[in-house]
Amino acid sequence: MNKGAMAPDQEQDTPLKSDSMFINLGPQHPSTHGVLRVGLTIDGEMITKAVPDVGYLHRGTSKLAEVRGYHHCVVLTDRWDYVSAMPNNLVFCLAAERLMGLNVPPRGDVLRVLMCELNRIASHLLFFGTYGIDIGAFTPFLYAFREREMILDLFEMVSGARLTYNYIRLGGVMVDVTDEWVAKCREFIEYFKPRLDEYDTLLTYNPIFMARTEKVGLIPPQTAVNWGLSGPNLRGSGVNYDVRKADPYCGYEQYDFEIPLGKTGSCWDRYFCRVSEMRQSVRIVLQALDKLAPGPVMAPGVAKVPKPQPGEAYAHVEGARGDLGIFLVSDGQASPYRMHVKAPSFMNLAILQELLVGNKVSDVIAILGSTDIVLGEVDR
Repeated sequence: MNKGAMAPDQEQDTPLKSDSMFINLGPQHPSTHGVLRVGLTIDGEMITKAVPDVGYLHRGTSKLAEVRGYHHCVVLTDRWDYVSAMPNNLVFCLAAERLMGLNVPPRGDVLRVLMCELNRIASHLLFFGTYGIDIGAFTPFLYAFREREMILDLFEMVSGARLTYNYIRLGGVMVDVTDEWVAKCREFIEYFKPRLDEYDTLLTYNPIFMARTEKVGLIPPQTAVNWGLSGPNLRGSGVNYDVRKADPYCGYEQYDFEIPLGKTGSCWDRYFCRVSEMRQSVRIVLQALDKLAPGPVMAPGVAKVPKPQPGEAYAHVEGARGDLGIFLVSDGQASPYRMHVKAPSFMNLAILQELLVGNKVSDVIAILGSTDIVLGEVDR
């Protein structure tokens, strides 16, 4: 027998066996808007188990509300989804106003819609830019933040802040807009409309981007509903649900706009829903500017220290990330007895434990980025 020859019992091929490996994604990772850790169990390149670990940004805002006045609670809401704070202000005020029986003047409602839609555009621009970086495209980020800064300039003009606005108040809004602000808003919208076509050229229909996202992270419609998804993550699966249409508030039933839907529930579909929603928000902003009739922006008789009658109220809005709800309970005192927040990002994050399984490690960031979570809203 030659030195290099194998013994007869060794000639049969022995199948290779792989061991599972546990790796941490995070707790600090550039692809997340906040601090998230995902425990991944992998077999080779394939993910066999994924466990999101949240709580790194938990501040206990629901408990803090129990020792603060209703006016002071609005400040807490800015810190949930800090990328889109206006709807946070709005949903708390809607619930509190139901407890107090307050009716917001028409101009106040129009300004609320106007600010929330501008904030939706700013939020989706952040997603557009950072998701491109997640996949490997840096240029869209520069375009997106150029336009986003213009919206933040508008917010700064009216509220003095660029991130946590505290603009929407109980009974209306903090202050009326000026003619100069309205002119600058119209100027921005006219500048922004053609930029949306640039985004499609840069990223939406980029062959490399589509190859990385079109058939990745598929969420069937029933799965999306079963996990309680909302916002673009739900509509990306083709489920037509938007609070602005299903349960209108602030006069949204008077605005003409469409709800973009995806087809297959892929990462690309969720991305495309957000880009398309920016076009619809532009339509709503222009209609809101035309509806700005003279009048008060704050309801009369709002107490400095409100003490609503004992009772409970629920309100929800279509935030940038989905169905954002607030449940308030009053016991007749100056602070809410209980406040519960139904945060869309928390629901949208939960599906990762099913969605990541069966995919490759190289697709994790594409899938995670497509859910567009903000950890301030997840943890609260």
